[in-house]
Amino acid sequence: MDQSHLAVRFAETARTHAGRPATRIKSGEGWRVQGYRELQAEVNGLAAHLVEQGIEAGDRVLLLSNNRPEWSIADFALLSIRAVPVPVYPTSTPEQVRHIAGNSGSVFGFVENDTLLERITPVWDELPALRGLWVFEPTASGDERVRSVGDVLAEQPSEDAVASVQQRLAEASGDDLASIIYTSGTTGEPRGAALTHRGFTYELDALDAFFDMTYEDSSLAFLPLSHALERAWTYKVLTMGCLNTYVADARTVAEALVEAKPTTFVSVPRLYEKVFLTVHERVAASPAKKKIFEWAMGVGAANQHAYRKGRRPSAWLQAQLPLADKLVFSSIREALGGHKTVMACGGAPLRKEVEEFFSAAGILVSQGYGLTEASPLVSFNSPGAFKFGTVGRVMVGGEVKIADEGEIWYRGPNVMQGYWNDPEGTAAAVDAEGWLHTGDVGYVDTDGYLVITDRIKDIIVTSGGKNIAPAPIEGMILADPLFEHAVVLGNNRPFVTLLVRPSLPALEELGERLQVRFADVAELANSPEVMHELSRRVDALTEKLPSQERIKDLRVALEEFTMDNGLLTPTLKVKRRQVEERFQSLIEDMYARLQERRRPREG
Repeated sequence: MDQSHLAVRFAETARTHAGRPATRIKSGEGWRVQGYRELQAEVNGLAAHLVEQGIEAGDRVLLLSNNRPEWSIADFALLSIRAVPVPVYPTSTPEQVRHIAGNSGSVFGFVENDTLLERITPVWDELPALRGLWVFEPTASGDERVRSVGDVLAEQPSEDAVASVQQRLAEASGDDLASIIYTSGTTGEPRGAALTHRGFTYELDALDAFFDMTYEDSSLAFLPLSHALERAWTYKVLTMGCLNTYVADARTVAEALVEAKPTTFVSVPRLYEKVFLTVHERVAASPAKKKIFEWAMGVGAANQHAYRKGRRPSAWLQAQLPLADKLVFSSIREALGGHKTVMACGGAPLRKEVEEFFSAAGILVSQGYGLTEASPLVSFNSPGAFKFGTVGRVMVGGEVKIADEGEIWYRGPNVMQGYWNDPEGTAAAVDAEGWLHTGDVGYVDTDGYLVITDRIKDIIVTSGGKNIAPAPIEGMILADPLFEHAVVLGNNRPFVTLLVRPSLPALEELGERLQVRFADVAELANSPEVMHELSRRVDALTEKLPSQERIKDLRVALEEFTMDNGLLTPTLKVKRRQVEERFQSLIEDMYARLQERRRPREG
């Protein structure tokens, strides 16, 4: 059998590690745990029932659910019969579901529960190819096309169906489609990246040379499995014989880390930034704690800097480390659930000061870079080869080229076959020589490390014709724990401005320090004293920027940025266009007032 096929590889792992725990999810006060033997039995059983349902090799099947073991069971069952899973984000609207199901031509689907079933039923009549849905939880739906997975698995599949699963697996190829993943994107309609099994397994093998991960490791799946990053990492975990703990609600990840104590996980920058901000907020209120913290971070940073330069730290530095660890670093590790074999970051750039913070505490965050169209890995840092401020070296077997306007092009065996049902989009994204045009801007430094500076689509062009990359400016501003989100504005405008969403606890603490009297948070945020302090901090953080990149004015947005309200992507990147639309009146008022203030000066 072809080991470059995910289902073949998983079946081999399940046989080798049959007695080991495979999946775990919180159930009441305890855990619901399933071993590899039981997991593979459910995968095979569900696969046979799918054959009986008439699902053919190459058929597309929706997967609409939050993270749970059943997600992976359905995924591997579909892969075992060479069908093509089409994941859908649980936050999707019925209109988005209609687009994905319609564009992919999905003939069947898995849904978590009756709540998410309501994302499909309003548009089902507009999806003639969609024949039925199976629900992971018991369902109250009276529709004869809908069944509970539990009821399905309670039935014995036919011998012919069981044999058909094995036959399809024997015929499986690494060139089979493994999934069509629709890019969340910050602009435009989602497009379905058609990804092969070989693209995923190639990445899994490439990681083995750089990380000392074994079947005794465990992981925590809290990013959406519908996203390529968590999906690929879960394949890594479950094809190595590791335990995977599923977190249905990413908002509970802080508790889950402490309780599950995983030795590996992948995350977007927001988790690391939250830990960074929380630690700084806790010590800020006490001069004594702040002094101890700064001392410990200095000791840790000096030790790590020496190691990175290939030197042994001085005896004095090494002697201080145990106390620094006891007073500061141990609590940071405990907040992350203890020792880590792999702690990776992707989906968006991680600020260098956050990397340095964890490094000082003796924790390496291996930042990488990729995109859905690359299954999704392009480059990564590793314990033996890392450089802060970069996204690592390109994956072995892949190539990077810096094209016009600094755009990063990537070529490798994990590049998508193309966008499903979109030949024009495919031609624009992947050229005739196989180069994937990423849309990201960056460069390769003299040591071979890739640095991302911005996205081409995010570049601001002022009305005066100045090109400005907003991401580096936003990164400077977010170095201050007071700011939770920062969105630089100025496209087709005469000058650059800023919209900020402050950390509310930090904002209230600032209000107390400035002795501002306020009835509510909105009054506090817009008080002259607070607005002056926000502007002062932004000016100080960006003082070395050229004049055209300096922030001329700012406004505060108190509404939380979330996936549910459409202001963040599933990897927690800000959707610029949606933010500008949501706060249009606030932005227009800012520019109008700024123009009014400048008019006398210009007259």
